[in-house]
Amino acid sequence: MKPEGEQGRPPLISVKGVPMIKYFAEVMGEVEGFQAHPGDLLISTYPKSGTTWISEVIDLIYKDGNTEKCRQEPIYMRVPFLEFSAPDAPTGIELLEKAPRPCLIKTHLPVQLLPKSFWEKKCKMIYVARNAKDVAVSYYYFYQMAKVHPEPGTWNEFLEKFMAGDVAFGSWYDHVKGWWDKRKEQRMLYLFYEDLKEDPRREIRKVMEFLERSPNDQLVEKIAHKTSFKEMRQNPMANYTSIPSSVMDHSISPFMRKGELAGFWETVKRCSWIDQKES
Repeated sequence: MKPEGEQGRPPLISVKGVPMIKYFAEVMGEVEGFQAHPGDLLISTYPKSGTTWISEVIDLIYKDGNTEKCRQEPIYMRVPFLEFSAPDAPTGIELLEKAPRPCLIKTHLPVQLLPKSFWEKKCKMIYVARNAKDVAVSYYYFYQMAKVHPEPGTWNEFLEKFMAGDVAFGSWYDHVKGWWDKRKEQRMLYLFYEDLKEDPRREIRKVMEFLERSPNDQLVEKIAHKTSFKEMRQNPMANYTSIPSSVMDHSISPFMRKGELAGFWETVKRCSWIDQKES
């Protein structure tokens, strides 16, 4: 039995064939009609692929490394989550309606569900892909602590669902492949989580150049330090500890758990795991 007053976990709801968190699915009509600003920057990932990490990197770039400005609000306020919805919380759309534009916007949506205005306004986009093995493990723990998801079941049960694409936001492969293909026709920087781990300074410079910001060595060094896993895990404005435990229970698993690599990336690096599927 559940404690009195505790709600059960809602099932996923299909939106145009993509499994979605129930609360997210309920606002997809508003999301679909969202009007992007030409200067908006979209940060897109499959869940548990470095979204918060790259968001903090980009926000620090936008704020010229001013950590005090970044600590004025949690990351989910500084970079609104487009399709977000949960009981007793403002939706992503509501936050974006109040945000000064242009702004940073986060999404986990596959390409086919992204509002058309992002394509029409030719917004810049940054996508981060992470290998499926690490995503699956991280997503399993996230499912346990983030109560907007259904119960994950055992690891073996969750892994079967993950491989079948029967998890929130659908198939990992379809997601990374869909965004990989879109990079050919959009102003998009496609990054890899493993490259960010291998050489964060190199990747930060790459982001700065994409954003047409001068890659100052001192600023790059500061951002690399402030966005290290150790620093971010201790930063209450980045680690989601300000979210109520009724939504994210950090006693089950921290939002930022390990941030490690599976160690087999060199054999499948630089999108061979996408391109091989095409041949």
